[in-house]
Amino acid sequence: MGMIANLFTWWNGASLGTTLFTKRHGTEMGRDAAGNVYYAHAKDPSRRWVIYEGSNDSSRVPPGWNAWLRGTIDEVPDKALPPRRSFEKDPLPNLTGTLSAYRPGGSLGGAGKRPAATGDYEAWKPE
Repeated sequence: MGMIANLFTWWNGASLGTTLFTKRHGTEMGRDAAGNVYYAHAKDPSRRWVIYEGSNDSSRVPPGWNAWLRGTIDEVPDKALPPRRSFEKDPLPNLTGTLSAYRPGGSLGGAGKRPAATGDYEAWKPE
């Protein structure tokens, strides 16, 4: 169902129209560690886009490539940005809806018990 799904949907990867446009008008500018491929328009380099490896989730774009896509930097991140420092952590995609998402104590999915009410709240009652 992969090729047929790409004819009609965009959330499973690049659609047929995007793929044809990319082959015809795009120039590959680079790839990131996640396998995403970044393109610039052959005639207008300010038009930039990404073909995701896997699901289309913009939170999976590393910060340097995100800056390049938005036009904050003109060169690709490998050339424009300083080398990565040893204390920098790897960027994480959006974890909402996964088991790794943050769940505070007392929430339905979290551990622990909800803190007791402080008594400073008074419920509204219509008159």
